[in-house]
Amino acid sequence: RFENNLQSEMPRIPLVKTKADFVTFSQSGEKLAKLHLDYESIEKFPITLKEGALDLIVGDDPESFFRVEKMKFAKKNVFSSVVYNKNITIEGIPKEAFEYKINGKSALEWVMERQCVKTDKASGIVNDANDYANETMNNSAYPLELFQRVITVSLETMKIVKSLPKL
Repeated sequence: RFENNLQSEMPRIPLVKTKADFVTFSQSGEKLAKLHLDYESIEKFPITLKEGALDLIVGDDPESFFRVEKMKFAKKNVFSSVVYNKNITIEGIPKEAFEYKINGKSALEWVMERQCVKTDKASGIVNDANDYANETMNNSAYPLELFQRVITVSLETMKIVKSLPKL
């Protein structure tokens, strides 16, 4: 009944010639699973800010300081610098962090697209990433920290993928 589907949707399990290659793929899969499932406990990538050090410039109101409306690249086709908000511009993002793609878009671009304030046209419901950061995570810097962690996850993912044996 599902023969056509199964032919086009076969699992993409690589065929390897040696047991050592199989073990490498297996261990790499475990590393990737741990990395992606535990992304919130991964070390944050040390970012460089255009404005200086965060601990010196946050001030008394962290909720408004870290409030993100919409992240964007500082310059068109220059991915190493992202304007987080009016207070924060992230610089020195490694080019390799954009190599990890999900459905044709880098993981960092997904975060930039999702961590924003957006109003649904049909319902008028406001989806505000800042509310989640403040109310659920109790951390107004959560979107920024998520961005930093996704840089780390992207870099580590590409390091693991590039170390895999050739098929």
